[in-house]
Amino acid sequence: MSFEIHPWKVVETGLDKERMRLSESLTSTGNGYMGMRGNFEEDYTDDTHLGTYIGGVWFPDKTRVGWWKNGYPLYFGKVINAVRLNGIHVEVDGETLDLNTAQVEAFYRELDMQNGLFLRRFTVRTAGGSVQVEAERFVSLAQKELLAVRYRLTPDYDAHVVMRPYLDANVRNLDSNYEETFWDMLEEEETEDALALLTKTKENPFGTPRFAVSAAMSCWADGLEMAGRRLGRGYVETRYEGDGAAGEDVVMEKYALCFTSRDYDEKVLSTLSLKAAARAREVGYDALRDAHTAAWRDRWAGCDVTIQGDDAAQQGIRFCIFMLLQTYTGVDTRLNIGPKGFTGEKYGGVTYWDTEAYCLPFYLATAGQAVARELLVYRYNQLDKAIENAAKLGFRDGAALYPMVTVNGEECHNEWEITFEEIHRNGAVAYAIFNYIRYTGDTAYLADCGLEVLLSVARFWAQRITWSGARRKYVMLGVTGPNEYENNVDNNWYTSYIACWSMRYAAEAARWVRENRPADYARICAKRRFDETAETKRWLEIADGMYFGEDRELGIFLQQDGYLDKEQILAGDLDPAERPINQRWSWDRILRSCLIKQADVLQGLYFFGDDFDLDTVRRNFRFYEARTVHESSLSPCVHAILAARIGDLDKAYELYLRTARLDLDDYNREVREGCHVTSMAGSWLSVVEGFGGMRVRDGVLSFDPQLPAAWESLSFKVNFRDRVLTVRITRNAVEVANEGAPVELEIRGVRRLIADKVIMNCEL
Repeated sequence: MSFEIHPWKVVETGLDKERMRLSESLTSTGNGYMGMRGNFEEDYTDDTHLGTYIGGVWFPDKTRVGWWKNGYPLYFGKVINAVRLNGIHVEVDGETLDLNTAQVEAFYRELDMQNGLFLRRFTVRTAGGSVQVEAERFVSLAQKELLAVRYRLTPDYDAHVVMRPYLDANVRNLDSNYEETFWDMLEEEETEDALALLTKTKENPFGTPRFAVSAAMSCWADGLEMAGRRLGRGYVETRYEGDGAAGEDVVMEKYALCFTSRDYDEKVLSTLSLKAAARAREVGYDALRDAHTAAWRDRWAGCDVTIQGDDAAQQGIRFCIFMLLQTYTGVDTRLNIGPKGFTGEKYGGVTYWDTEAYCLPFYLATAGQAVARELLVYRYNQLDKAIENAAKLGFRDGAALYPMVTVNGEECHNEWEITFEEIHRNGAVAYAIFNYIRYTGDTAYLADCGLEVLLSVARFWAQRITWSGARRKYVMLGVTGPNEYENNVDNNWYTSYIACWSMRYAAEAARWVRENRPADYARICAKRRFDETAETKRWLEIADGMYFGEDRELGIFLQQDGYLDKEQILAGDLDPAERPINQRWSWDRILRSCLIKQADVLQGLYFFGDDFDLDTVRRNFRFYEARTVHESSLSPCVHAILAARIGDLDKAYELYLRTARLDLDDYNREVREGCHVTSMAGSWLSVVEGFGGMRVRDGVLSFDPQLPAAWESLSFKVNFRDRVLTVRITRNAVEVANEGAPVELEIRGVRRLIADKVIMNCEL
């Protein structure tokens, strides 16, 4: 199997059964409401991961085990595999078309990222001759509930053809225990024009809502006659049959629509889906396709990145942007961004700190202030749940601990070193508020929502931090930093730094709201029982007296206590056969090594770069990058940005390719489980903040660009305070075009008021 380098497509030539799940992940399609892996329409009896997922439809899988302790979550929330929408059973001369058993003479699979289309072409040899198939489908960006399929079969001889398009709710998750299912089958219905089935998540003991899903299909076949229908338990199909003449096309069009009780009353779901399926057939495939591709053109117009001279780099960044665009649209504020999007089930399809730390800046700059604000409101709406989560662990007085993993605000992750110790996620939520306001200037958000979150987070840190009589300093004990190859450590530098920063920022935010929005300030004080004088004094006392590990001889911050006691081996000295170490080494060996999974100290230097001089960043980068194995998808992007900042363009380029092509080249040998969607926002950051040098200082957007040797030019668009800016960088000039009111920008250290366009000649 080979994947071609193409600026707008992911193209596979040849059928590789050993890597089928990988290919399915890479060719996943979605629209923010639902999505599916790149599975076949026809049957395939070898290894495959059939996956269709609907945003916000989940199930609380019970997790209580023998070593359950107080404070553990009661369940693990997970996205569940939904109704299979695209399936078509195909028979030619009585033989089932199955690419596992068929004699395949040619195979082509394509993801068209520019238009959001999934296409396959293949040729099989049967007893009677040769049969060509072309199958195209899309998950509509114009009508969120719609999947449309056009399936074209062309025999080179007179053949008897049967096609049976179907919907099937008898599905399981890949990680199901003992073949468990998560759906109750309620009813199957038919009208003259369509078939539908209604299913509902099973009863559960945790009081979470049950979700009902109705899926309907309407089909049309050119060259075949409808020969009957079948309605079974959670399964419906229509049978089309006829004789296909040599060289003549047999064409099936299938329109499947999916509605849920998250949006509509359960009583009307079946009727709604049946009518919608019939309407889709009336409109027709070509018109629906045109509306879908037009929506994709509009989406790309505001966020495309163009790299000239390096097709591998170009394909990588567009693949990342495409996956982000089809995962989250901002239309439904109840949804967030799962680490795998709609491409797989690992991580349960739930919300992590990835959203605040990596994804928010992408949506700020490409989707606008309103969409980004909703990502913050998502956390504000779950604040009371975060306070409940903290209370379960013994915190009090309105302290909040945001969950590491959630779908509804409750913690639903049951690994103690993550659930209890990876608490830096609280700081990421606070930092996202700061980052949003810094970029948009929307200080009003502090009074509307932000201050309540910030003071609750600060209360948590003030209770979680300990006074050390021996050190005469405040310390942070028993945590796991971003480097998850270290558990239960003391004084993780990043966690301590972001905790102190959060408390200072909360105090600053409280002062701003008091001075500028006194009515809101009074409301918040009453609602959250906030005593500004006493509480902020305590926060600042802790922040000023915090212990931070440092090695003065090396000139570095210590990742945590005892880090230099470890054997200081370098990632580059490892035998390639032992990589990735998380698939080769025991956990005990990993924990005792100095090797780092992802940016930890460097995560702090990325977030708070203005707090440190360039030499400090350079020393820490060179020390820690050499010990980092980048076995988290979130790692290489941070390193790429910092490498660009310190002028190490070769390293920045190397790490950019690793983040942008992480899935396309399967660096960590796990793409079969799904793509790393949230880290793809980091790939965008490595281009725009790394090579583009984009930063915000004192409300002014600045660019200090650099170009890797392999690139002829770089251009990208950002939406900054209602202006759409197009930035183009070449070897001898930086060009910025402004669509909107005049705006002051800083380009390579020079501030200018830009009305429409400016070109600054300079040597890069």
